[in-house]
Amino acid sequence: MDFSRRAVSFGGLGLLAASALSPASAMDLPIADPFDGTSDFWTAVEAYVYGYPLVTMEMTRRVVTNVEKPEGSKGPMGHLIKLREYPDASFTDVTAPNADTLYTTAFVDVGKEPWILSIPDMKDRYFLFPMLDGWTTVFQVPGKRTTGGGAQTYVITGPGWEGKVPDGVTEYKSPTSLVWILGRIYCSGTPEDYKAVHELQDQCKLVPLSAYGKEWTPPPGKVDPDIDMKTAVRDQVNRMDAVEYFTLLAELLKTNPPTAADAEMVEKLAQIGIVPGQDFDKSKLDTRFVKRIPEIAFGRIMLHFKLSDGDVKDINGWGYTTKTGVYGTDYLQRALITAIGLGANRPQDAIYPTSLKMKEGMFGRAYEGSHKYVLTFPKGQMPPVRGFWSITMYNDKYFFVENPINRYSISARQDLKQNADGSTDIYIQHESPGADKESNWLPAPKDRFLLMMRLYWPDDSPPSILDGSWTIPAVKKV
Repeated sequence: MDFSRRAVSFGGLGLLAASALSPASAMDLPIADPFDGTSDFWTAVEAYVYGYPLVTMEMTRRVVTNVEKPEGSKGPMGHLIKLREYPDASFTDVTAPNADTLYTTAFVDVGKEPWILSIPDMKDRYFLFPMLDGWTTVFQVPGKRTTGGGAQTYVITGPGWEGKVPDGVTEYKSPTSLVWILGRIYCSGTPEDYKAVHELQDQCKLVPLSAYGKEWTPPPGKVDPDIDMKTAVRDQVNRMDAVEYFTLLAELLKTNPPTAADAEMVEKLAQIGIVPGQDFDKSKLDTRFVKRIPEIAFGRIMLHFKLSDGDVKDINGWGYTTKTGVYGTDYLQRALITAIGLGANRPQDAIYPTSLKMKEGMFGRAYEGSHKYVLTFPKGQMPPVRGFWSITMYNDKYFFVENPINRYSISARQDLKQNADGSTDIYIQHESPGADKESNWLPAPKDRFLLMMRLYWPDDSPPSILDGSWTIPAVKKV
């Protein structure tokens, strides 16, 4: 991964400064490199970006599993966490949560022993159970699109495991010991559909291989009082200095090894004291930069929105990427998706177009709750998907917005009303547009906000967002 030093220096000025400039104007700025001649600094910046997903996954695991028994969005290691209703505006465990599917999730350590996941017959209901390794790569994704709706059972094995797979069970090998099973089951949100999905969730089973076919109850979790359960995970990661961050990264590398494709990066890591399988040697890191490294590195991650060279498209004010879930050596893209959408799927399963501001003039204008906006889908041009679509409202931190009707996303399940010409308007504003239009209302906060569309199982033939033959309309101010 080659960093332009000018770009990295600019990124260190922060996201707010970066968002005010176009890519061309950013690159033309005559910015001096304050760290010229200190190559280890830039190596450390690259190392920070490289390790950002693994560190974030671990911090997420700590917060999610630091309970004695499953409760809400949390549950101990090896316990299935079954969200029974959509999260609300108080939920900050994971950035950019959704209000379209009920999660059935778990963190497991397959380095000690394989785990077996059983999924019941889902019939015609849309679902997917992506499995993420410690680096946020979706290494397998059983679900409606890939494996059909029938009952299915998988054994998830760790690096280097060799053993006998039970009859009728499919082996999925994880590249890392840390695995996050991030199951999603579509639910309309009505009491009747909640009940139906709850029954399916209760039929999902997760057991260690040694307990397969036996009666087994997962043991209670152990609560660590030193884990911060209040601060958002992203903020916890971002407030670490370089020594704390790299110490944790080195520890995680012992059970979540780099891939063979990471060989060049592994050589760079060694230059600053990070050798897979060993503790961090902080004597190799210049102490003058322990706070600046995270600042510059995270600024560069977020600046990737602007300087992505096609990784992030910008069409009608909507930025989106088809490079999610599987990243190879695109470490910057992987870190960006971790920062703004941890748990993102492969593009064949979901695309997440995001709009931070109106497409207006050279720079655009941030969305403000003091204005009223409308998004119009022309007749016959609703989002083309085989799963479902939605548009979610977030505040500027990528969390849900409290509102009087408890609606965090809008989709076809709201029984959207069409205009006389067959088009469909989505009203995006703080105040209700009126009782006759409320079915098409996506409530906004009083201050700044952003929008994210979800296109689950997008059509792979035209019109399709995958090949650009379908485009999202621009949001316009009323």
